[in-house]
Amino acid sequence: MNCIIVDDEPLAREAIEILLKETPQISLIKTFNNALSAAVFMKENVVDLIFLDIQMPGVTGLEFAKTIPSHTLVIFTTAYSEYALDSYEVDAVDFLIKPIETERFIRAVNKALAYHSLLLNEEKENIETIEDDFFFVKSERRYFKITFKEILFIEGLKDYVIIQTNTQRIITKMTLKAISDFLPQKQFFRISKSYIINTQKITSFDNNDIFIQSHEIAIGNSYRNIFFDEFVSKLIKK
Repeated sequence: MNCIIVDDEPLAREAIEILLKETPQISLIKTFNNALSAAVFMKENVVDLIFLDIQMPGVTGLEFAKTIPSHTLVIFTTAYSEYALDSYEVDAVDFLIKPIETERFIRAVNKALAYHSLLLNEEKENIETIEDDFFFVKSERRYFKITFKEILFIEGLKDYVIIQTNTQRIITKMTLKAISDFLPQKQFFRISKSYIINTQKITSFDNNDIFIQSHEIAIGNSYRNIFFDEFVSKLIKK
């Protein structure tokens, strides 16, 4: 489970980092001193949990929480207990008062892990069968058979994914991260926060975009080096 810390106070960020070192189930991938920087990062990276300060200059934690995807969980951290009621308006997992006590932190983390597990189970229910070359996905009360080779790309749209094939677009409730976990890794490649492509369907590409038939898909900035280093360099003969 990936997390980030968003807090304008360096000591507060450091305190949470120390507590997270004793929590192997959660991986800290980045810290931020403002909400805007965190928002930019989340456009290109999957974040499961945010430890979010409420009172910050510029965009407050409460304002930021209202803009993030519903599958990203939030634990508010603040020195002001009067914000507790406000935190429930954005469905926060928990509300921690600074300085954060270890036992209270553990309880909040365990609650987040439990919620995260429930979200994953809900997504898995939309996948009925996974075989070597196909799977069934639930969409509009029916299960559709999709072979891996017919997928052009998969687009993430908040809490849903759109599976684009030669003949149809199938929408199902699932995150892009969840569906990527069972896709053949040699065949599928994530090129941005919002897209996974079938590399066998690439028609052409340049430094910024990949073209699959008539579809033009932008390469995310944080994914560009991986795409060219791990995929393109192995295919192009110099």
